Amino acid sequence: MTGPLQRELLTREARRLAPGASEESALGRRVFVEGKGAVLTDLDGNQYIDLAAGTLTQSLGHSHPEVVAALTEQAGRLWNVHDFATPDRAALCDLLADLLPEQLDTYAFFSTGAEVVEAALRAVQAVAEPGRNRIGALRYGFHGKTQGARMLVHWDIGNQSLAGNSVLGYSPYCYRCPLDLAYPSCGVRCATLVRRHIAEKSNVSALVFEPVLGAAGVIVPPPGYWEQIADSCREHGVLLVADEVLTGGGRTGTFLASERFGIQPDLVTLSKGMASGFPFAALAGRSDVLRHPHASRAGSTASTYAGNPLAIAAAKATLEVVRRDTLIQRVDVLGALLDERLAELQATYEVLGDVRGIGLLHGLEFVRDRTTREPAPEVAHAVYQAALDLGLRTSVGGHIIRLAPPFTIDRALLEEGIALLGRALERVMGEQR
Repeated sequence: MTGPLQRELLTREARRLAPGASEESALGRRVFVEGKGAVLTDLDGNQYIDLAAGTLTQSLGHSHPEVVAALTEQAGRLWNVHDFATPDRAALCDLLADLLPEQLDTYAFFSTGAEVVEAALRAVQAVAEPGRNRIGALRYGFHGKTQGARMLVHWDIGNQSLAGNSVLGYSPYCYRCPLDLAYPSCGVRCATLVRRHIAEKSNVSALVFEPVLGAAGVIVPPPGYWEQIADSCREHGVLLVADEVLTGGGRTGTFLASERFGIQPDLVTLSKGMASGFPFAALAGRSDVLRHPHASRAGSTASTYAGNPLAIAAAKATLEVVRRDTLIQRVDVLGALLDERLAELQATYEVLGDVRGIGLLHGLEFVRDRTTREPAPEVAHAVYQAALDLGLRTSVGGHIIRLAPPFTIDRALLEEGIALLGRALERVMGEQR
C-alpha cells in the first residue's frame, strides 16, 4: 500500500499537476526517491525490485557508478554549446561504429525517441525519389507522440484525423491474428500482405517498423516474417527504417533486434537504454542516406538539446560498460531463465493467455478465458498493484504487463522478482475465487 508520506505528497501535487499520467503511475501511486542497481526506494522507505528498468531505460540499473561519474564530471565542465564538436562526441561515434552493423556508419544525435523518429522521417522524405510520397508502417506500432510519429500509425486524437500518407501493414501478432489464421500453417500470410501493400508499391519510399513491437505488448515475429519483408523491400527500393528506441542497445540479446531477425536496415533510431535513462537518442544510417545532399543541409540534424555534452557523456559511459562487461551475452543467459520461469507461471495460471519475449524483454497477456482470449485489463491492473505491494515493480498497459529487467541484475534477485510476481498472481486469483 502507498505509505502516508507518499499519500500526502501525491494529494498536494494533484492540485496542480495535469492528469494524463501513464497507467502504471496512476495505478501505482508511488513516490520513488532513490534507485540503486535493480532496486528502488520510495518516500516511505519501502524497497522494490525493478523489473521494468525505469521505463525500459535502465540497461545498467539505476545510478550506475560509472555513468554517475561521467555525468558528474561533465556537469562541472560544459553543458550546452548547441551542436559544436566535443571530444566525447567523436569517441561516441567510434564506439557506435564498433557496436553497430558495418553498413550503419553515419550518426546524428538527438534527445528523445520521438525526436529521432521525426529526424528519420525527414531523412527519408529528403532522399525519396519523385513519386515515392508514401511511407509504410505496421499496425499496433508505436513511434512516439509527435505528429509525424502519430501519422505513421494513424493515431487520431479527439476529432482530428492524422492518417497522412502512411500505409499500414499487418503486424505478426500471432496470438490475435487479424486474419484468423494459425502459425505455421498460415504461411506467414501477414508478411505476404505487407509485401504486397508496401514493399511492392512504387509510391512507397520506406517502411518504418519495430523489429519487436514493444508498446503493443512485446510482439515477437515468427520465423519467416522479416525474411520475406526485408528481402522484398530491398528488391523494390523501399528503405528499411528500424525503430529500435526500445530494443536497441542489447535488450534482445544482440545490439540491435534487427540483427536477430537478419534485417539490414538503412536507418535505425535508438534511445531509451542507450544512456541509462538520461535523455539521449541517436539516428544511425547508411552514409549514402544521411550524407545525401538533400538530407544533410544546414540544420538537418540540429536542435537545441540534441547531442548535448551531458547526454553524450551518459551514452558513452553506458555503452562502454555494455561492451567491456559483455552484458549483451548476459542478456541471453538471463533471458533464458526468464523464459523458463514465466512458462511455469503460465502453466499454473489460466489468466495468462500468452507469455512471449526475447532476451530481457517479455510481455504477459492477461485474458478472462483462454478459449475466447477476451482481454482482462482489470486482472493485469490488480496483479500489477499486488506486485507493487509485495515489493516488485513491473510495467502495465491495458491487459498486458511487460518485464524488462536491467542487464546487470543479479540472477538471485531476478528469481526473487519472478517469485514475487507469482505471489501477486496467487493473491489476485485467490481473491477472485
